[in-house]
Amino acid sequence: MAAEGGSLRITEMAVTTKVSHNNPIDAVRRINHRSVPALYCFTRIVNPSGEEAPIRHVWYRNGEVVGEQELQIKGQKWRTWSKRPIDRDSIGTWRVEALDSGGKLLKSVEFRIN
Repeated sequence: MAAEGGSLRITEMAVTTKVSHNNPIDAVRRINHRSVPALYCFTRIVNPSGEEAPIRHVWYRNGEVVGEQELQIKGQKWRTWSKRPIDRDSIGTWRVEALDSGGKLLKSVEFRIN
């Protein structure tokens, strides 16, 4: 049985240029599309039940969904991330939302690609 969405708590969420040793190396607020080939949305989450539970990262560009990825939370304290390639067509205002299995918003982060 999966954990109830209300019990999941995100303690850190950041868009980063790289994940190293299971941690983000930076927190992107604005970046040039030529800087890196991809961005990552890092999420640190607490799941008191410890039971496996899915979350979803939904990536938006200029208000439109451009990607989704389901991620499994497999312990009481878990770190996970999704990846999104970027290029010249990625220019715009971005948001990544973390949703529980019922679609409830747990947290979101915004950034801009120039």
